[in-house]
Amino acid sequence: MSIHESSIIHPSAEIDNDVQIGPFCVVGENVKIESGSKLFSHIVLKGPTTIGKNNIFYQFCTIGEDTPDKKFKGEDTTLVIGDGNIFREGVTVHRGTIQDKSTTVIGKKNLFMAYAHVAHDCIVGDDNVFANNAGIAGHVTVGNNVTIGAFTTIHQFCQMGDYSFAGMNSSITMDVPAYIKVASNPARVIGLNSVGMERGGIDQEIITILKKGYKTVYRKGLNLRDAIKKLESMSSSDVKEIQNFINSLKSSERGILR
Repeated sequence: MSIHESSIIHPSAEIDNDVQIGPFCVVGENVKIESGSKLFSHIVLKGPTTIGKNNIFYQFCTIGEDTPDKKFKGEDTTLVIGDGNIFREGVTVHRGTIQDKSTTVIGKKNLFMAYAHVAHDCIVGDDNVFANNAGIAGHVTVGNNVTIGAFTTIHQFCQMGDYSFAGMNSSITMDVPAYIKVASNPARVIGLNSVGMERGGIDQEIITILKKGYKTVYRKGLNLRDAIKKLESMSSSDVKEIQNFINSLKSSERGILR
């Protein structure tokens, strides 16, 4: 274990032997950091927080802090972070509230660029990119392989489905289904995230099927209920990506951007 002499570590913190902690860091009570993680400098980690393996924190990140939600009264809520995430300069992540799940969860292999923000009770999946100053409000769910552009904001309780994409400076106030690309302020649907799917290794044949599904929902003039029925009747509805698209439509509580 390598801990710079200027850093402050609470006695209750559990830190694996090969974790590296640079100068002027503060690791608080009930923080657990697993092997291979690095804190470069001026990092604040507050618990209860569990951090998985091989996470990297750049300078001035504040991770596991109390939420500013006025309902929060100091309850014992948590933050759980998976493996292999990168938190660039000034990223902030808050713990949960008892009014929801009491926890904020971040998966694995996510990139949070400078000054990105994850609020209380958010669920963030795997392999996502938050560009500079992207911010998600409380109770937001982000799937897997999602890209959120710079200066984009997402309203509380919204969902971003797998492989969805939000362009720079978007303002999102409704759910974005899986594989859908949105942009602008207020956000509007601008197509299917074909490039993101190609980069994620989805076969071109599957992308072609998803294009048909996209047209069913967004180009046929059907109401959402009828569009879902049409998708379910397609011969390709047993393809997992189409089923994922259908599920993201069905699970929407705020309504989808359309």
